[in-house]
Amino acid sequence: MPMQRRLPKRGFVSLTRARIGEVRLSELEALPVDDIDLLVLQQAGIVAADALAARVILSGAISRKVNLRGLGVTKGAKAAIEAAGGSVESAE
Repeated sequence: MPMQRRLPKRGFVSLTRARIGEVRLSELEALPVDDIDLLVLQQAGIVAADALAARVILSGAISRKVNLRGLGVTKGAKAAIEAAGGSVESAE
């Protein structure tokens, strides 16, 4: 019997999934800086030091102006940031 049929099938596990961090709006609110990118999030300890990317999700509220650069943003989070007077320069 061939080797590929003898071995059990394990499925697919993404190796980069653990290296993409999620950031809440409430965590952005607590940061003391206005210009936020991946390096700022890593230095603040919000995402892991070995993170390849980060994505901002709509959880919590933001009431101050922040400028995001190079981060992924959900539709709801983008609307909340722009409603507070901030701007988003996406990673794409």
